[in-house]
Amino acid sequence: MKKFKFKQVLATGTVLAAGIALTACSGAKQNGGGSNKKSSASVALITDIAGVDDHSFNQSGWEGMVAYGKSQGLKRGTNGYQYFESSSASDFTPNINQAVAAGYKTIFGVGYSLKGAIASAAKKHTDKNFVIIDDVIKGQKNVASANFKSQDASYMAGVVAARTTKTNVVGFIGGIHGDIVDLFDAGFAKGAQDTAKKMGKKITILNQYVGSFTAADKEKSIAKAMFAKKADVIFHASGSAGQGLFSEAKAVNEGLAANSSKKVWVIGVDSDQSSLGKYKSKDGKKSNLCLTSVMTGVNVAVKDIATKAAKGKFPGGKQLVYGLKHNGVYLTRGYVADSVWEQAQTARSQILAGKISVPSHPSK
Repeated sequence: MKKFKFKQVLATGTVLAAGIALTACSGAKQNGGGSNKKSSASVALITDIAGVDDHSFNQSGWEGMVAYGKSQGLKRGTNGYQYFESSSASDFTPNINQAVAAGYKTIFGVGYSLKGAIASAAKKHTDKNFVIIDDVIKGQKNVASANFKSQDASYMAGVVAARTTKTNVVGFIGGIHGDIVDLFDAGFAKGAQDTAKKMGKKITILNQYVGSFTAADKEKSIAKAMFAKKADVIFHASGSAGQGLFSEAKAVNEGLAANSSKKVWVIGVDSDQSSLGKYKSKDGKKSNLCLTSVMTGVNVAVKDIATKAAKGKFPGGKQLVYGLKHNGVYLTRGYVADSVWEQAQTARSQILAGKISVPSHPSK
C-alpha cells in the first residue's frame, strides 16, 4: 500500500528470479539494455520513494512490465522496458525527464505522489503516453488513469479473518487516512462483520493508523498492542510500514510451537507478501504467518495498458478500473483452510453477481 490520499498486489521475488538487480538508489537503472527495435512499444516505470523492491506497488508494477516485455520480445533498456527509481519526491520530474529523453513511448507513474509530475510532463510532451497508477488525471488525452476495486478483495479478506480467528478479535492497520486506504479498511470491516453475523458470533475489529507508509517501528508497536488485546489476525494497508507488523508477528510466533493454537496471522497487501511471513517456531520448524494477501493488480494494469499502447490503442483520457473480474484484485491462496477458502470464493461470486455491495468508506 503506497502513500495515498486521493479518491479511493505476482509472487514476491519474481523480479529477483528474473535476474534483475533491485539496488536502491535514485535515478534510472539503465544497465542491462538490449538491441530493441520496437521503440513505439517501449515503456518506462517511475517508482515512488519506496523503491522498486518494496514488496508492494512498485514491485508489482515492475513485474507487470517485465511480463509485458517478455510478451513483446523486448529487452530491458533503450527501446524496451526500464524502471527509474526515486528516493525522494525531488527525483520524480528528473526521472520522468530521463525516461522521455531516452525515448520511452509510454511512461507509468506508480502512486498518487507522482500525479503532479505526470500531469505536468504530459502537457509538455504530448507525443508521449503517460499513466498514473491509483489516481485520476482528467482532461489530458495522452494520460490514462488506472485504479482498483480493492474493497472487494478486502471484503474477502474479512471473510477469511472472521472464519480463521480463534479469539474473535481481528485487526486492521492503515498507513495514512485517505480515500484509497478507505477501500481496504471498509471492505475488510464489512467482510468480517457480515461473516460474524452469519456465524452468529461477535467479532471485535481493532483499527488503528500509523500516520505513515514507511514507519515500520511505529507499526510494530501498534501490532504489539493489538496482539496484547488478543487479536490473532491482522490485515495491513500501510506500505512498507507493514514490515513492522510482520516483525512483531514473528516475535510472537517464534516463542510458540508450530502447531500452537495461539499462533497469530498477518494478511498482506498489494503483492504476495508470503516471503515476509517465513519464520521458525520454538520447536525449530519452518512455518509461515502470512495467511493470505490482498492483491492489487498493478502488474495486471501495467501489462494491460502497455499492451494496448503497443497496439496503437492507448486509452488516453480514460480511467480504467480493475476489479475481481480478470484478477484486477484478488486473494492469494496462502495458508487459508480449505473450508474458509470456499467461503471466500462464495463471497467473490456474490460480489460479482451484485448480491453483495461493498462500501468504499468505513462506517463512522
